[in-house]
Amino acid sequence: MNTRFQIKCPSSFLALLAVLSLSPLAEAAQKTLIFCSEGSPSTFSPALATDGTSITASARQIFDRLLDFKQGQTEVVPGLAESYSVSKDHTQYTFKLRKNVKWHSSQLFKPTRNFNADDVIFSLDRQRLTDHPFHKTGGGTFEYFDSMELGTIIKDVKKLDDYTVVITLSRPEAPFLSDIAMDFASIYSKEYADQLLKAGTPEKIDTDPIGTGPFELVKYVKDNQIRYKAFEGYYRGRAKIDQLIFAITPDASVRYQKLKAGECHLVTEPAPADLAAMKADPQFNVIERPGMNVAYLAFNTKKAPFNNREVRQALSHAFNKQSYIESIYLNNAEIAKNPMPPTIWSYNDKIKDYDYNPEKAKTLLTKAGFDFSKEYQLWTMPVSRPYNPNGKKMGELMQSDLAKIGVKIKLVTFDWPTYLTKAKQPDEFSMIQFGWTGDNGDPDNFLNILLSCKAVEAHSNTSFWCDKTFDDLVQKARTVESVKSRTPLYEKAQEIFKKEAPWLTIAHSKIFRTLSKKVQGYVLDPLGGDEFYHVDLSP
Repeated sequence: MNTRFQIKCPSSFLALLAVLSLSPLAEAAQKTLIFCSEGSPSTFSPALATDGTSITASARQIFDRLLDFKQGQTEVVPGLAESYSVSKDHTQYTFKLRKNVKWHSSQLFKPTRNFNADDVIFSLDRQRLTDHPFHKTGGGTFEYFDSMELGTIIKDVKKLDDYTVVITLSRPEAPFLSDIAMDFASIYSKEYADQLLKAGTPEKIDTDPIGTGPFELVKYVKDNQIRYKAFEGYYRGRAKIDQLIFAITPDASVRYQKLKAGECHLVTEPAPADLAAMKADPQFNVIERPGMNVAYLAFNTKKAPFNNREVRQALSHAFNKQSYIESIYLNNAEIAKNPMPPTIWSYNDKIKDYDYNPEKAKTLLTKAGFDFSKEYQLWTMPVSRPYNPNGKKMGELMQSDLAKIGVKIKLVTFDWPTYLTKAKQPDEFSMIQFGWTGDNGDPDNFLNILLSCKAVEAHSNTSFWCDKTFDDLVQKARTVESVKSRTPLYEKAQEIFKKEAPWLTIAHSKIFRTLSKKVQGYVLDPLGGDEFYHVDLSP
């Protein structure tokens, strides 16, 4: 990652820096919240980010959107747009923008104006117009935007005046307001972009972020820490804490040790094995809620023999999912049979899951002509996520399950940014662990974003599965306004998914955070991110 925040120092110096910067002495003068996060972000650009690690590091701290979700909920509320109106035919949205919203500044950029309509147009046009000067700077792929086909759906974005923007759609899009409250729709500074373009460094818009959010990025040291400071000019009022530090700590047990040592105030994704001790410790608060998530193993349907539905169905009988719930999640999850959680409306509870039956799996594989002499790759997640707290251990259990039916597996993993990049290539793997935490509470955010034909092109469909009947149902549901009318379409789509088996659906997990009792005002987000604007530290 080419950023001004990257520094090259001996590892011993970085270790010393980390200890000193996270010590109580360092935070004595100011309120410094230290968050033990699970991994390095793959980007600081919300338009490009698809993983929760990157979204939390960028969109949730640095940027704002036209609309937001109410804290701790999925209800859409005003953001940079103070109000909006919708035409009767549901194809025109008029947004009234807030005034006096200030931009961050940095060594690269000093803003000369406040946020206005030009910034909204720039941020949307960059993603939707292929000839836009910034469309290719991040690789020309905007996975969320592309998988939702917003480039086709958004017909025009016009400025009526500096504080009024009209977005015209080519057809009604039921989840549109929820969609633009998502992180990919964060608003960038056009003035900053123009300056970078003139300087010949347009790529810095994604590596050296400028936003309007509650925190400004100060420094990033890959695999070590991210430093932010409270933005003094934030339009909603300055954050209660002065500094925010992400102490990047991939190992959940190490995060716990840091919490106990006072080296961080809050840890993400605590290991299930540590939860009982955390709950019993009077120094900490453990908060939890049902997760709007799904863990899955994607079969690469572009690669033989996983392009054979009968093979995928057979393998679905080979995995002992109940053992994963007990061993990996310590029963803090439920077995998943659908590609979206039961907390989402239109969840089809009538679906029957593939039962665990190794003998049946082997018989069906033999019937399907499966080659038992070959070795197949199964990629395991390198970071703990709400939906999968231990990808390596889960991979070992999966490897053992498949060995019982004579299938040879090689476990493979990479660092998180590399894992995400390689997962986009259909010739790279046979099976891959992944998961998803919902972004807006709408079924479209699972069934369309992760499984549509367009999502294959957008690289968010990690099974590369494209089924026309499934796709037609999901696309039709997007054009119907009422939940009552959309529900049967999604229910039918889930039936097709289960029959075709592009994934092994594994689990819907509870989500947890453990925090020092000094931390006040933290609310666990059902959408999986971590926001620190409302957080304070008691003496």
